[in-house]
Amino acid sequence: MSNLNFLTHKNVRVRTSKLINGGVAGLVGVSCVFPIDLAKTRLQNQQGQGVYTGMRDCLVKTLRSEGFFGLYRGAAVNLTLVTPEKAIKLAANDFFRQLLKELTLVREMLAGCGAGACQVVVTSPMEMLKIQLQDAGRLDGPLAPFSQPPQDRPYTTGTASAFKRPSATVIARDLLKTQGLVGLYKGLGVTLLRDVPFSIIYFPLFANINKLGQRHSEEKAPFFHSFVSGCMAGSVAAVAVTPLDVLKTRIQTLKKGLGEDTYNGITDCARKIWTHEGPAAFMKGAGCRALVIAPLFGIAQGVYFIGIGEYILGYFH
Repeated sequence: MSNLNFLTHKNVRVRTSKLINGGVAGLVGVSCVFPIDLAKTRLQNQQGQGVYTGMRDCLVKTLRSEGFFGLYRGAAVNLTLVTPEKAIKLAANDFFRQLLKELTLVREMLAGCGAGACQVVVTSPMEMLKIQLQDAGRLDGPLAPFSQPPQDRPYTTGTASAFKRPSATVIARDLLKTQGLVGLYKGLGVTLLRDVPFSIIYFPLFANINKLGQRHSEEKAPFFHSFVSGCMAGSVAAVAVTPLDVLKTRIQTLKKGLGEDTYNGITDCARKIWTHEGPAAFMKGAGCRALVIAPLFGIAQGVYFIGIGEYILGYFH
């Protein structure tokens, strides 16, 4: 009985440490790359003649027109929810890998699929709120060449200042009031379509690249090798699913500019983008996305393999 209690306690400590590792990695990673993520969202939402010509132009114009903190619009939502999101993603992948035991490539992909499916519980509402805040400056900022009055956009009710500077709390409250929980989970289907393939590509690719840095199968790879492995696998997976990320961003964006298309589902969104903007539009923000995901997952895997969670639990124990 005592052995069983010991093993149970040990398993709880291992899983808790993995959750801490994922959370810490998410916080550090997002803090470093959030402005590039903001540029990605604004570039993906542009239709026709846009405000920005590219990532650098977007960052420079945002800094000049909205100040330094304008680059971090929506960061509070991301920093709050990225901890459980990354913790769930990394811990779920480990759980499924252990469950499947003898890991062939197909089983590694299945483990990644399970991790991607689990994380959307947090990812979908987080992205929903973050996108509204990130894109607000594109339409309502001093550089915006066009805007249209809000039509059935719950977060735009209230004072003029609230219209120009929506907060995550106001958006979430109004969505829940007008649409219920479904409003916060708008775009859940396309989020699954993006995150499941991403995880199917990322986790097996990372595991196999990371193995190249292990002298023995039982030891961890060096920090730098884990970091580079995370960056390489993350950038490949990020670019591969960029078309789905464009669809997700467009569908989840509540407020549109004057003359911009609105969408009624994934198929309608894909058809309108192809017809009105051409196939190249599906790769909008691909470079930004690679620059966001590569260091984000490089840092995540580096922190994960260093074992900060184990250190923290050991200190308090």
